[in-house]
Formats: sequence, C-alpha cells, structure tokens
Amino acid sequence: MTRAAITAVGHYLPEERLTNADLEKMVDTSDEWIRTRTGIRERRILRDKDKATSFMATEAAKSLIEKSGLDPSEIDAIILATVTPDMFFPATACLVQDAIGADRAWGFDLSAACSGFLFALSTGASLIESGRHQKVVVIGADKMSTITDYTDRTTCILFGDGAAAVLLEPNEDGYGLLDSLERCDGSQKDLLCMVGGGSLNPPTHETVDKKMHYLHQEGRHVFRYAVQGMADAAADIMERNGLSGDDVRYLVPHQANLRIIDATANRMGITTEKVMLNIERYGNTTAATIPLCLADWESQLRQGDNLILAAFGGGFTWGAAYLKWAYDGKQ
Repeated sequence: MTRAAITAVGHYLPEERLTNADLEKMVDTSDEWIRTRTGIRERRILRDKDKATSFMATEAAKSLIEKSGLDPSEIDAIILATVTPDMFFPATACLVQDAIGADRAWGFDLSAACSGFLFALSTGASLIESGRHQKVVVIGADKMSTITDYTDRTTCILFGDGAAAVLLEPNEDGYGLLDSLERCDGSQKDLLCMVGGGSLNPPTHETVDKKMHYLHQEGRHVFRYAVQGMADAAADIMERNGLSGDDVRYLVPHQANLRIIDATANRMGITTEKVMLNIERYGNTTAATIPLCLADWESQLRQGDNLILAAFGGGFTWGAAYLKWAYDGKQ
C-alpha cells in the first residue's frame, strides 16, 4: 500500500524576539505570570510591514528545497495552512509557488487555525495516496502579530510568527502517515475567532474601531475544550492502532499552552522526555507549531520512529495523526 511519507523538512523564523520582559512594558503582566500559565518565555516577530505570511512560507520552502536537493519544477502541489494569508485572494500558496519557481504546481490555502497543518498533512497525503501526485509540499505559516491586539494582556502573550514546510512523497515500505482523525465543531465558533474582515463583517471604520480584526479568545473555555480535544484525539489514534506509550517515540503537539500539552501526554501514558516542546522559544505560531517541532527535532529522529501529532484550534477544529518517520535525521 502506498503511504505518504515526509522526506524533508524546512523552516523559517524571524530574527526579532519579543520577550516576556518586553511585554511587561506593554501590558499589565509579568514574566512569572506568563511562564507559569503558558510555558512561554519569548516569541519571534516579523516586524517588516512589507513582508507577510508568504515571505515566511517561501523561506521555509526554500530551506526544504536546499536541504533535500528538490527541483521546484518537480513539485506537484502546495498546500499552505494559515489564518493570516497575505490577502483573501490569490491564495498565499500561489504566491509561494511563484516565488520558488514551482512552475508545474497547483496550490491552495487551508484554514483550520491551529489544526491547519494537521488537516493539510492529511489532505496532502490523500493526493499522494491517490497516485496522481508524487511530490506535495505542505506548509504551516502564520504572521500572528498582524491579528494580535497588543493591548490585550490575555492574548498578546501567546502568539508568535513563523513557518515550516514538509515534503510528502510516496512510500511502499510502511513509512509515512498511517492514520489520522480530524474533527470540527462550529457551535463553539464565538469562543475563538476573528469576527471582522470577512463577508459577514467587511472592513469599515466601525469594525476597525471595535477591534474586530484582532483575534478573540475566551481563554478558560478554550482551555477546557482544548485539553479534552487534544487528549481524546491522541488517545483515540493510539487505541485504534494498538499503540501503548512505550511504542511512541515522540508526541508532536500543537504548542498552545504547556498545561494542555502535559494533559495530552498524561492521557497517552508517555513521559515528558517523549514530548516535543519549543513553546518556550516561539510561543503559539498557530499552523506552524507542529512542523516547527519536526524541524527542531529532525536530527534526533530515526527511520521507523512512531510519532503522534495532535492539535486543537479555532473552529473548533482538532485531530491527531499517527506517523511512522521515514528517514534517519542525521543522514
């Protein structure tokens, strides 16, 4: 059976760091308060107004191309998970396609908030498994600083900017995406959303004055749903594939909140040593968190490692995936 395996990883992070000490000067908060409740110490910010999500996604794709020796003309499709596209249309994936010279590729954006990369990975795998595509690039990228209200102490501490990309190729040896589950629940849409800018509330002076173009989050409610959603999804994917905690090399969780991640790991029966964490350095980069973890841990991964990916995001959206790693990261 043909599987879709990750055969290369690339990433991009802006150089500027926004630390907790910096935020102490902007809003009523403290380094201790942020760290104990989220696990975040700093996050990256793309300050240049002339550079948007497509810039970071392009740099991540270029990193992947350079590391893998991929010829851009061989890319069949580009799926870009984001909630901060450069513009409504054309799709940010099209801008990346042009920038990297993938002249034979088609592409589209996928919007599922923090679950975006997970959903895009599953979609890209389907294209590979169909036999119609040989090389699919899946990117998670968000410039969250553009939709974050830096006068709101409850949300501005959480988010950062970044991008990462993976290359999917066919595999006949049992490696790749073995299983996934995806869920959504639109009934909770008001708890985590951005109400301005779409066809319901198009941009006006009124929507700008009311700060409707910034993300809104009901933190306590979202936390409760996220803990249950991520933990249940991870446990479900393990159970239906006959996996125990001993079988899992790493949990690759969405980096939203350290307490949510800990709850997911506990439900899976795995120790902290088996959890990929970079939330301390990057914060929540939305669709980029999971692939950024893969990029950070790539050198430690070995062929055959069992990875469980899990995410929860606005929508609500959530899910998990079972991935058997296809190559030795040191090679």
